[in-house]
Amino acid sequence: MPGRGYDRPVGDLGQLAALAAKHAAQGERERRLAAPVVEALAQAGVFRMLVPRSLGGEEAAPAEMIEAVAGLARGDGAAGWCAAIAATSGALGAYLPPAHAREVFAAPARCWGGVFAPKGRAVVDGDSYEVSGRWAFASGIDHCDWLMGGCVVEEDGSPRLLASGKPDVRLVLFPAAEVERIDSWHTSGLRGTGSHDMQAEALRVPAERSASLFGEGPVEPGPLYAFPVFGLLALAISAVGLGIARGAVDDLVGLAAAKTPAMSARPLAARGDTQMRVARSEARLRAARALVHSQVAAAWEDAVAGGGVNVERRAGLRLAATQAMAESAAVTADMYSLAGGSAIYESSPLQRRFRDAHVATQHMLVGPSTWQLAGRVLLGLEADVDQL
Repeated sequence: MPGRGYDRPVGDLGQLAALAAKHAAQGERERRLAAPVVEALAQAGVFRMLVPRSLGGEEAAPAEMIEAVAGLARGDGAAGWCAAIAATSGALGAYLPPAHAREVFAAPARCWGGVFAPKGRAVVDGDSYEVSGRWAFASGIDHCDWLMGGCVVEEDGSPRLLASGKPDVRLVLFPAAEVERIDSWHTSGLRGTGSHDMQAEALRVPAERSASLFGEGPVEPGPLYAFPVFGLLALAISAVGLGIARGAVDDLVGLAAAKTPAMSARPLAARGDTQMRVARSEARLRAARALVHSQVAAAWEDAVAGGGVNVERRAGLRLAATQAMAESAAVTADMYSLAGGSAIYESSPLQRRFRDAHVATQHMLVGPSTWQLAGRVLLGLEADVDQL
């Protein structure tokens, strides 16, 4: 994949993307990543990209993670999505006490996932929680060793409050075998992610096998864990969009040289409209990627310096992620449209990329509310910045 900026940070990214593309149709049919793709990603260290080095992880810089996810999504959006979820879930290893971090994130465990949204309840029971809940969008549940669910902590019959007055929301981790997988992932796109619901009933979990992203900081040192967590997750999702759009441009360029549209004597590539739309899409995609990397570089510089990443920088990360996702979906749609009737067949990857891109836009961290939150920061208005 020369010339596009997707160099490999882990494994051999070109081979991994090609493998993901080869098995993409199978993943769609089975609504889970194909076993050879899961095995290859695990062996290459993709799932461990953000796990602390002290636990055997890569502890990769955010820019490296973004490039890896985008490169995989260029082959198949579902593979990129699962890599993004596993990688960002692995960052939670920096927040657990060392003994519990080793239990969850050290070998032989290879992959993690779950749901940040607080759809569960964790009732205090001595030094443990009794966890119950049902969480939607548990991406990659079929190949995860450990899962996490966001929970509101309850004590003495009421939600436990932080010093800020907000409920104590914690991510609670449990072995994947201890929760029920509910077959719910019947969707328009990203079918291969297997993002089914998961459910727990009165599951007993040690309190120390949980972490708060609001009331506590990481126990691991290093700039990666000083980088904003929600910004990291939003950027990972936007990287999926960037990769899908890059793949859509690739598909259209390949098609344009071979296809002669009906009622035309010239190949699609020879038409002025095609040339203009491909060039504009290329410019939009490069600009979106450049914005992401410029904002990441600025925030990373702050994180490395040890002074923390301020609210303005955090807002910039979220703006870049949302813009990248929006532009990626628009570029993908234009390539699908430009391909004409060829794109509607299952044999065309463009129809899958179109569906995948427009499912990815629905993630709350790159959704419309991001614009409003960032706008309040830019205007100097009071804003709830916990999720920046």
